[in-house]
Amino acid sequence: MNDKIVENLINREAKRQANTLNLIASENYVSQDVLTALGSVFTNKYAEGYSKMRYYGGNEVMDELEDLTKERALKLFKLSPKEWSVNIQPYSGSPANLAVYLALVPIGEKIMGLRLDMGGHLTHGHKVSVTGKLWKIVSYVVQKGSGQLDYGEVSGLAKKERPKLIVAGYTAYSRIIDFKKFQRIAKSSGAIFMVDMSHFAGLVAGGAYPSPFSSADVVTTTMHKTLRGPRAALIFSRNKFSEAIDKSVFPGLQGGPHGNQIAATAVALKEAAEPAFRKYAKQTVKNAKALAESLKKLHWKIVSGGTDSHLILLDTWARGLSGQEASELLENVGIVANKNTIPHDTRTPMSPSGIRLGTAALTTRGLKEKQMKIIGRVISETLLKGKEPENLKKEVGRICKDFPIK
Repeated sequence: MNDKIVENLINREAKRQANTLNLIASENYVSQDVLTALGSVFTNKYAEGYSKMRYYGGNEVMDELEDLTKERALKLFKLSPKEWSVNIQPYSGSPANLAVYLALVPIGEKIMGLRLDMGGHLTHGHKVSVTGKLWKIVSYVVQKGSGQLDYGEVSGLAKKERPKLIVAGYTAYSRIIDFKKFQRIAKSSGAIFMVDMSHFAGLVAGGAYPSPFSSADVVTTTMHKTLRGPRAALIFSRNKFSEAIDKSVFPGLQGGPHGNQIAATAVALKEAAEPAFRKYAKQTVKNAKALAESLKKLHWKIVSGGTDSHLILLDTWARGLSGQEASELLENVGIVANKNTIPHDTRTPMSPSGIRLGTAALTTRGLKEKQMKIIGRVISETLLKGKEPENLKKEVGRICKDFPIK
């Protein structure tokens, strides 16, 4: 690379990733094939429009790529094109969600989603998001004691508020979502039912988490979390909604799609259809359960009591540590996690009561339950300052060396 400054930054980032244990639930490592596609000559092509309906010439290869990617997306989740469509052009998850809302919910109408501090996402309804500025937001919560959804409460709120669209699928909720119950709630209140499966899409593809497709009207997902793809997103919809959603993506929100992103998405979807990916998805959940159990045995409080997915929400304030302090202590020994609010948090978002942990990236590196138990102990000793940080850092370094990023 001629630009030695950027080359140095890339090399430093590669070194940082190699020498730390990544427990951020929304991150993963992509394959070399995905990286190759992301850096391919498709970056050079402008392809405004859709396959066979472009505003620029020279798109015959791009059309093939888009058609192939859509075919792979539907096939991965066992969807018939007679019932389902997929838009593979959204640049990321937030624009994908926004495209659905713009297509299906008139401005000023109600969207109902899990409140941000309960484990929801900004785009599911918050005053600082464009979602909260353009639509009326109805928020449901999790139970104070269990940290889990109360479907009776959700149902009562939906019947009272009559939202146009209900969102399920979250960023910090570790339990299985009952999609059939949500479908009944949406139907009884006259709402469209949307699932944002960005966090657990790879687990669905790998048979390690229930599929939302038999219950939902619309399903959105990012590619870069448990699907191990690029920064991109997909919108699946029942065919009756697809034309409106396509128009919302283009020309409503975006110009030309990023062909390099789409190429990398196609590669990741093919990888996710392979038998090895099913083993990966199931191991990711096993690892999360093992890590949660290890922390529980060391007397740490797990929100909701455990996990059914790849993520864990840890209440650090129960032992006198803010999420900010906890994440800084962990990073000092080479463990990367993120501070996170916990349900009914009394602290501020910048200094919340917990941290969020995820096992998707470490499972990609090949770690299993044995290593998760060790990491649980290292997390506990780090947060309780029971050992010298340098000794704990060496322990983390040994794990990184034994399980390199491939």
